Amino acid sequence: MKIEAVFIDRDGTIGGTGHFIHPKDFSPFSFSRTALQMLKDNNIKIFACTNQHRISRGEATLDDFYKEFQSYEFDDAFICPHSPDDDCICHKPKPGMLLEASKKYKLDLTKTVFIGDVGSTDMMAAHSVGATKILVLTGWGYGSLNQYRKEWAEIEPDYVAEDLLDAIKWIISKNKE
Repeated sequence: MKIEAVFIDRDGTIGGTGHFIHPKDFSPFSFSRTALQMLKDNNIKIFACTNQHRISRGEATLDDFYKEFQSYEFDDAFICPHSPDDDCICHKPKPGMLLEASKKYKLDLTKTVFIGDVGSTDMMAAHSVGATKILVLTGWGYGSLNQYRKEWAEIEPDYVAEDLLDAIKWIISKNKE
């Protein structure tokens, strides 16, 4: 399968612990920039796909996040700024951000990959559009796979990766098959 794009969650996947960290204080994992560059070197588009409800509380702005993702050389960023209680169509696990990206970039979402650390949001959103699902064990990943597995028990990740670098190496190997 030729992979058209990779969606990547932010907190716990690119860096951090899974908890909100303002973009000015956020640090990616030591391997994250290398991993992202590997996708670019293989001509695979990379999109951030993240719930950031702290924007709705005034604790950060959309622009703060867009600038951050530009600094990591993402092709674009899809950010839900809403509270989980707002019942919007973009807050993962709803697929609104993925559908927006599909429309904007004319993507076949069944030829995309989603990398994230939370089964009940990232994996469920990816599953709902037929994307390949990679759960990383960083951030909330280990807990998501174990003590919170019941929340998304009907969905199996396509690959469980140690971290973002492991996930991207797997994607590149699959893309060459």
